[in-house]
Amino acid sequence: MKKYLVDKKEEIKELDVKDREIEATPSKEFANAVIGPRRAGKSFFLFNMIRKLNLKDEEYLFVNFEDDEIKSLEREQVTRCVHVHTEIYGKEPRYLFFDEIQNLERWQSFLYSLIEKKRYNIFVTGSSSKLFSRELATQLRGRSINVPVFPFSFREFLTLNGFEIKRIYSSYEESKIKHHLTEYMKLGGFPQVVLRKINPRMFFREYLDVVVYKDLVERHKIENVDVARFLLYSAVQSFTKEFSVNKVYKQLRQKTEVSNKTVYTYSAYLEEIFFAFFLRKFHFYLKKSLLSMPKIYINDNGLASNLVGFSPDTGKLMENLVFLELKKGELAGDHELYYWKDYRGNEVDFVIKEGMKVNQLIQVTYASGRDEVEKRETRALIRASDLLKCRNLLIVTWDFEDEEKIGNKNVRFMPLWRWLLSNKTKTTSQ
Repeated sequence: MKKYLVDKKEEIKELDVKDREIEATPSKEFANAVIGPRRAGKSFFLFNMIRKLNLKDEEYLFVNFEDDEIKSLEREQVTRCVHVHTEIYGKEPRYLFFDEIQNLERWQSFLYSLIEKKRYNIFVTGSSSKLFSRELATQLRGRSINVPVFPFSFREFLTLNGFEIKRIYSSYEESKIKHHLTEYMKLGGFPQVVLRKINPRMFFREYLDVVVYKDLVERHKIENVDVARFLLYSAVQSFTKEFSVNKVYKQLRQKTEVSNKTVYTYSAYLEEIFFAFFLRKFHFYLKKSLLSMPKIYINDNGLASNLVGFSPDTGKLMENLVFLELKKGELAGDHELYYWKDYRGNEVDFVIKEGMKVNQLIQVTYASGRDEVEKRETRALIRASDLLKCRNLLIVTWDFEDEEKIGNKNVRFMPLWRWLLSNKTKTTSQ
């Protein structure tokens, strides 16, 4: 353990770490729970925190519970890591960084005992939302702060391409932004694709295999790999649409023997591992919302552009990007997120609810001019505004910006690039 703790710090110093626009506040009262998809950069987020805080070797401890050196040790040896650090440096660490902590047996009690001491600023990562929702909330009794880390946002993508984020842009700069946005919508934001220029199709095919075998077979002990793989592809092919698990079950029954229960269980895993997300329909009664037909979204646009055999619709790619930004806010505890649809088929893409109040309604449409915004988009927005008592109405477009009075409601039109650049992830205690 002594050799591991020292060697790990030397390894971290040699890494090329990029800054992220994700805020996290060190606290001795809470553990910062860094959550998000596999390969989104959670470990590198911790490395970046170490550099941003300018921590000396004696001030922090870092343990990655997926490292072979740690897996080969007994639990009692691993849980003594703070004492071992003190033996090495003659003082306790101020910061504790635990990567993929779910690999430690009975990790909850170990983490809770450290939080209770209120002597350390603790950061932990995990790739399972179940790990940091129900389990963390019950085991740690609300002593955590969610820090969502997803693939690079568009703001970060621009910065990595040498573009300066500012308040006002020239026409030339706006054209460059839209060029980068077109590229980003297809490539996505996974660090290996953006930074290492790995072939996207190769990356996402291999990524799918890793998700199947690491997150589903190893972690959840699933037995029917073909069913899991079919579900993953079904999620990608259906992104931004209503998603019927029962329909997927019927499709599978034509090819293989599988139970309805298995398909529903596997589909729940998709959300737990941050591969795909189910968006429920808004109802004033929570029970009705939970029983509604969900829409499905995926953790990165690159999945849609590189795993299916057709070019995805631009409007769908735009909608998925908006969803991901809003989902980060929901994971951080800023709001609740739904879609809205009435019996006539009028639909609003996103309903943002804060507390007991609907705070904003958002439509997303691939439009470059007012004449390209379909009447059904505005009609649904106005109808939802009346029923949900919300006057904050926004239509995210490709390249049209204005504010217009429709009926007695003010509706804002904002280009996607501008909306994306105005959003930053923040964390909220849970």
